[in-house]
Amino acid sequence: MVKDLSMEKFDVNFIDQNGNEKNKTVKNGINSISNFLKEVPAGSILCAENTGVYGDLLLFLSNLMGVTIAFIPGYNIKHSLGLVKGKTDKVDAMRIREYGERFYDKLVPTQYEEETIRELQELYTLRAQLIRSRKALQASETGRKHQPMQSVSAHISAQSVINHLNSEIEHVENEIKKLILADQQLKNSYELATSIKGIGPVIATDLLIKTGNFKTIDTARKAASYAGVCPFPNSSGKMVKKARVSPFADKKLKSLLYMGAKSAVKYNKEYRLYYQKKKIEGKPHFLIMNNISNKMLRTVYSVVKNEIPYNENYVCLDPRERKINSSKIKVA
Repeated sequence: MVKDLSMEKFDVNFIDQNGNEKNKTVKNGINSISNFLKEVPAGSILCAENTGVYGDLLLFLSNLMGVTIAFIPGYNIKHSLGLVKGKTDKVDAMRIREYGERFYDKLVPTQYEEETIRELQELYTLRAQLIRSRKALQASETGRKHQPMQSVSAHISAQSVINHLNSEIEHVENEIKKLILADQQLKNSYELATSIKGIGPVIATDLLIKTGNFKTIDTARKAASYAGVCPFPNSSGKMVKKARVSPFADKKLKSLLYMGAKSAVKYNKEYRLYYQKKKIEGKPHFLIMNNISNKMLRTVYSVVKNEIPYNENYVCLDPRERKINSSKIKVA
């Protein structure tokens, strides 16, 4: 059974017990979705295109009522069908059903995020919106200073709004910190991540949200791919090109990691020496910073997984030496 989600409704396309194709329209509301889920046969998997907030209620109720549901990126669906013509809601629902049938073995059940993570995400998004508004007003104020004639009223109003935004941003940041500290798992991950020089509160919070507290994206390799700091090979036959990062990445997280890498190069001895070494080898600046971002992610996952704060003076032993040391301990 498959759905094409929108704000007001979603279209369902399925095959009945007699093998006939059927279509159904369901309102995107609590009562309508609940009644629909009660009719879903046991063992069925619902497939839906990931359309953001429009699917949150369906996902939440499906998890609550024990119905398996898999959200699929629209890009995957579009590029799996080949050349197609025409587009309607019913046709889209049918194509999503076909995708679910063809790639049944690749469907991954989707779970609604934990309540704390969801609230943390909303506060973090609100903070970003407030900062954008403040930045726009500050930019206009900077430009206004160079004008030969200025409006005193406009300046007073703009400054008043900027002061209010500063207060609201500070309040939201305090709420984010309270929320993290109130949850023991989030608190532990946050403190371990921020023990690394270069990983500040904003980067740590962004990682907590987007990795599901390092559970949804559970490895550094996946996180590097998600953030766009992991290069992929680019070759075919005799053509061998330079490895490049994928454009399908979270550009916000990549930007934050770049800023963190700049801080790490300045204050972290390990990363500073790495940067200097690669610079001597003639590597481009942004390539080195990309590599440092990747190294930072590996370090974050390492300290969180091992539950040991970052130690700048830690020396990683050669695996062969570890075996020798462990054998000596056993003999003793």
